[in-house]
Amino acid sequence: MSAIAIQDFYKDLLKDACPEITNFLNENIGKEIGNFNIFDIGEMYKSAKQRPKMPYNRRAYYKVSLIRGRNKVEYAGKTLEVKKFGVLFASPKVPYYYTPLDEDQAGYFCVFTPDFMSKSNIGTDIDYLPIFSAESDFVFEISEKEYEAARAIFQRMQVELSSDYTFKYDLLRNQLMELIHFGQKLKPIPVSDTTKTAASRTSAIFIELLESQFPLENLQQSLQLKVPVDYANALGVHVNHLNRVLKESTGRTTGEIIRGRIFQEAKTLLNQTHWNISEIAFTLGFDELSSFSHFFKKLSGVSPNVYRSNLLV
Repeated sequence: MSAIAIQDFYKDLLKDACPEITNFLNENIGKEIGNFNIFDIGEMYKSAKQRPKMPYNRRAYYKVSLIRGRNKVEYAGKTLEVKKFGVLFASPKVPYYYTPLDEDQAGYFCVFTPDFMSKSNIGTDIDYLPIFSAESDFVFEISEKEYEAARAIFQRMQVELSSDYTFKYDLLRNQLMELIHFGQKLKPIPVSDTTKTAASRTSAIFIELLESQFPLENLQQSLQLKVPVDYANALGVHVNHLNRVLKESTGRTTGEIIRGRIFQEAKTLLNQTHWNISEIAFTLGFDELSSFSHFFKKLSGVSPNVYRSNLLV
């Protein structure tokens, strides 16, 4: 699953309404201020020709949404429904799907890139904040009073964003942090053993990385992370540390988990596609058909061809 960049977000949102947006983004994304913007959900919903959709995908930016209206949010195997008022905190690590369930939609959302926060006192990585951690809830139902409190923060940010104040981005970072702390206070995360917390976060992010590569939907896709060391490098940990953490939390080694997920996808592709065995082997990261056949037979007891033939009986 490729990440949707902030440029793609604006292009999809604005369509042809603002053709100069591409040049603007190419010139400004990556500059020291990063990117930050606010949108009025009610106004967007009224002007949309059809109901806005947020596809299930991984985004390369952060998003905080204040919601008024019935909405469904799907992420990490969970489905949550906001019945009236809610607030959502999305990070680049977690793909999600967002669906409005009625026509009465209002609120605000802001989007920002990681480098926007790099000038704040928390540095470039805001994932250490509980609201963006792997253990955090993703969306919260809130009261009308809480909705109005968060709405006031968004409105202040909206006014500031339009101002010509020289230090407005510093002020916007502070207001954004106020909004983040508002979310964290909704359901405080209890203080726990830091070692266990770090280990569980590593396990959760490993699973997210693994699952982000599936499903394989076309022959142009192929696995990029294939072996334990690939995941260890992506997580910035030693491969032995990753193996120990996963063994303690799941009872299986890193290699066993990866092989099990590849085997599961192999069976799905053999069952649900017309791709030939060589094509399936390639998308699953095997350089040789014989290697894939050996891998599959070791785990299933039969070759891929026999497995597929038995499905047709």
